Amino acid sequence: MIIETFKHNMAAHCESGTLTALLQHKGLEITEPMIFGMGSGLYFGYLSRTPNLNFPMFILRTKPGKLRKKVASRLGIKFKSQKFRNPEKAEKELDSLIEKVIPVAVQVDLYYMEYIPEWERVHANIHFITVIGKEGDYYTVSDSYFPRLAKLHKDNLNKARFAGGYLAPKGFLYYIDSIPESIDYKSIIKKAIKNTINNMIGVQPPFIGIRGMRMFGRKVLGWPKITRDIDHLSHEIMKINIFLEDQGTGGAGFRFMYATFLRQAAQIFNSPELEGLSKKMMEIGDGWRKISYFAAKIGKNRDLGPDKLGELSNMILERADVEEQFYKELKIVVNHLN
Repeated sequence: MIIETFKHNMAAHCESGTLTALLQHKGLEITEPMIFGMGSGLYFGYLSRTPNLNFPMFILRTKPGKLRKKVASRLGIKFKSQKFRNPEKAEKELDSLIEKVIPVAVQVDLYYMEYIPEWERVHANIHFITVIGKEGDYYTVSDSYFPRLAKLHKDNLNKARFAGGYLAPKGFLYYIDSIPESIDYKSIIKKAIKNTINNMIGVQPPFIGIRGMRMFGRKVLGWPKITRDIDHLSHEIMKINIFLEDQGTGGAGFRFMYATFLRQAAQIFNSPELEGLSKKMMEIGDGWRKISYFAAKIGKNRDLGPDKLGELSNMILERADVEEQFYKELKIVVNHLN
């Protein structure tokens, strides 16, 4: 059977896109940017090398799962979720929910999504898809990164749900139990914006928010000392492009989506100030896209001398300065919203 009423849409990001699709199916008229903004999804962190992390990396959004939990608490939405140790029990529960005509979001390792071209598949345990049907040995799934509904063999889905490694899915699934009849969007939006401002310029550890951006800008100069050779350094520099382009909604590190959230919030509050800040955030996103392209260029060309890394460092530090000023302005505006 297939849940025919479920509407498949592509989205900017798998977690926010999957969550939005489930809410829309349940009857809530809401956009992905609004979900992302109200869940305070925008974030930045620079993680140094540790015994569990072979090389430094930066993060552009809140921890997987946190967006859903904040949306649930702020909007009053009730979700039901489960993790499993036994793949057979996990499959049985999933099948039972589908039989009840309930679309189910599952966390998977992207590598086992057989409908995606093989050259695009990588091991990534924090991918989310929605399962909306099953016929024989194949599930029908909605993947926000894929243009249409897809078929996925049950063996591959089980492998994907029980892949090992960092942030292992452990068979995790969730679905919507109930949505409140009314939602106070204005109150939620103000609270969410203030939370994001605090994450970026509030009292945080030195590797989080704007301070984390500045740490990234400084530390990238030392990457040649912690790489094996020029090929390794090239690989790590090009990963900056991958994180921004493929995992940060198109080169902006989620800035474009947050800009859309601010524009939609401006319409709700009838606020020209928020509208103006939305445009500024789009410009900030353009700046991150330039960083993305520059990193790809120097990484591909192995042009990684001190001058080029210095230029990359300065571009990142300049973004930090611009964003710090942006959040200071946003803080003033949100405190005067009615």
